[in-house]
Amino acid sequence: MRTTTKNMMFILMTVITSFRQVMSAQTTSDSIDLFIKEKMRQMKIPGLQLAVIKNGRLEKSSSYGLANVEHQVPTISKTTFSINSMTKAFVGVAIMQLQEQGKLKTDDSISLYISDIPNDWKSVTIRQLLSNTSGLPNNIDEKEQVLGNGIEEKNWELVKTLPMEFKPGERFSYNQTGYYILGKIITKLSGQHFTRFIEENQFKPCNMTATQFGDSNDIIPNNAGSYSTIINIDGKWINDGKLHNAFATFPVFFRTATGIISTSEDLGKWLIALQNGKLLYNKNSVQELFTSAKLNDGHIDGFNKLTNGYALGWPTVEREDHPAAAPVGGMRSALFVYPQDDLSIVVLTNLQGSNPEWFIDEIAGYYFPDMKVKNGFGLSKNLKLLRQELIKNKFENSFKIYSNIKRSKKDFSLSEDQINSWGYQLIEQNKKQEALKVFKLNTLLFPKSSNVYDSYAETLELLGNHKEAIINYRKSLELNPDNNNARQFLESTK
Repeated sequence: MRTTTKNMMFILMTVITSFRQVMSAQTTSDSIDLFIKEKMRQMKIPGLQLAVIKNGRLEKSSSYGLANVEHQVPTISKTTFSINSMTKAFVGVAIMQLQEQGKLKTDDSISLYISDIPNDWKSVTIRQLLSNTSGLPNNIDEKEQVLGNGIEEKNWELVKTLPMEFKPGERFSYNQTGYYILGKIITKLSGQHFTRFIEENQFKPCNMTATQFGDSNDIIPNNAGSYSTIINIDGKWINDGKLHNAFATFPVFFRTATGIISTSEDLGKWLIALQNGKLLYNKNSVQELFTSAKLNDGHIDGFNKLTNGYALGWPTVEREDHPAAAPVGGMRSALFVYPQDDLSIVVLTNLQGSNPEWFIDEIAGYYFPDMKVKNGFGLSKNLKLLRQELIKNKFENSFKIYSNIKRSKKDFSLSEDQINSWGYQLIEQNKKQEALKVFKLNTLLFPKSSNVYDSYAETLELLGNHKEAIINYRKSLELNPDNNNARQFLESTK
């Protein structure tokens, strides 16, 4: 066929468009690499693995740093990491698979499937077990050691003697007993041990060849070392800033709560299969899996201000923009599924205390710029409005701007903590002058708070205004004589 000028132009434009798309993807990928490497440097993360799933395919898969510090072994795509409590998300999928098979309903009472339980437990539902709202006593102690020395029969008998923590559905409280019971239910209804059921119905269909159940006692090829700067002293987790080897043993009966070893690529395969109907055939099942459980009073609750809800084995990030289903594990690994954006991000590390859930949104920001903290992502609706107006006015006359917004919008209000947190975000973005004006605004809005003067003084000192810093530290100490930060600074200036 004869090539016309029109055809040539079409071909040329197609090539240019494709080239631009490739270059854009490369730039995004390179920017993410730089971000990850800097985050690892800041947080002293030895090794990290990343997978990005976009539009139903693996968009990016990268490995960074050292899998093993002692022997200087680099992290590669085959390196496996413990995903700890992210295992619960697999349990949620397993329960939904059994529901699709007609073997249970998530709102069933557990007494339909487990007979040897105290009377107070009989009204607890499967949904409440999955969402950590059951009120059951925990089968681990304050140091997170499994009761009964890791012996299943002893653990079960001991936990049944303990009182309920609260009425089922009344509160959210992270609970391992519920997941032990879920393991018993899966085993009973499937006719095979829960580990085998999950292997056969999730690992194998997704071709997750590197994924298995295991712990520090198992010899696992390519498994990353486990490190921590956090140690448990008298039931409290303390970060001493030093790198320690971390060992974890998970009895087989406990492995619905934690126990899967995997790679970011394998988890990527699993997420693609889950959202493409390969694991759960009914779209409503996936929606139910990701829907935050409501407490008896209609509210939702979760771990913290980020993962502020909990669904069926899946912690959730409930917010107006870019909500997510977000399993986290061992303070070292996390994955976010952004259902509205057709994007998922997996970050696995070998450092307990790295808490990657707090920086996954920033990675997502390379695909959706409005998710960048520097663009105001994560701020409340009212704080975004204030931010917008302050930027227009170059952060001048902040109190007047705040007052004008307050007069025009009856529902406009901001807490001291919201403004203070934003100020520290600005410092992290190297916008110290803007941060100073935000902290100054906070002192005008909350003049009886010691904390706002402390933050303002800290920023003044950061900018070299030593005299004004002393004045505001004194004010902070007057309002709160127990403010050690202010006292130590003032004593150092004598």
